[in-house]
Amino acid sequence: MIPIYGLQKTTLLDYKGYVASTIFFGHCNYRCPFCQNSLLVGAKITEPEITKEELFTHLHKRQGIIEGVCITGGEPTLYKELPSFLAEIKELGYLIKLDTNGTNPKMMMELVRDRLIDYVAMDIKNALPYYSVSAGTTQTNLKEIEASVDFLKSGSIPYEFRTTVVKEQHTKERMRKIGKWLSGPSTYILQNFKDSEHVIQKGLHGLTQEELQEMKTLLLSDLPNTHIRGEMY
Repeated sequence: MIPIYGLQKTTLLDYKGYVASTIFFGHCNYRCPFCQNSLLVGAKITEPEITKEELFTHLHKRQGIIEGVCITGGEPTLYKELPSFLAEIKELGYLIKLDTNGTNPKMMMELVRDRLIDYVAMDIKNALPYYSVSAGTTQTNLKEIEASVDFLKSGSIPYEFRTTVVKEQHTKERMRKIGKWLSGPSTYILQNFKDSEHVIQKGLHGLTQEELQEMKTLLLSDLPNTHIRGEMY
């Protein structure tokens, strides 16, 4: 059974263009220092679990009111039950957006093939040489990450790439490398890091708005569809 530890019943932000609910799965194979969901990613989670029955009661009641469901975490593709879980949501007529770190390209491809998801938002942690630092683990399989990027860029499903920008981890040089790697028409979203009590590593900082705009500007030659989270586009 997939552990569900959070439900945002209504959001206008998580699935662009749609009124949606967001479901938070527990556990992750990464430990990104800047992660805001530290209460969900560890081996032991103290947050109260939401039952599948509670979740689907909500989804049944909201039919005709919300249009989409966002699946996030944690890392949803850790669970072999994910396809059947999404199939049940699809039966209710919802669009589904998957948030993923891209470490399970095989499952993502299967979900697209079986039309169980309608949109993918893939986190890009850093330029490839620095990926493990930002993923918080030495067990990073870059081939999986590259396979997920290549698959999304093939155009099989609407998607976006996104990076949480942290002053201590994302230099201009590293962001340029990301731009060269992802280059093309892909939508690329820059999310400025915001500190909170639940961040895994203390002492990290976001960028000023001026610095964030500079990051966007230097990316535009390779990724002309680069935006800062919160901008109209």
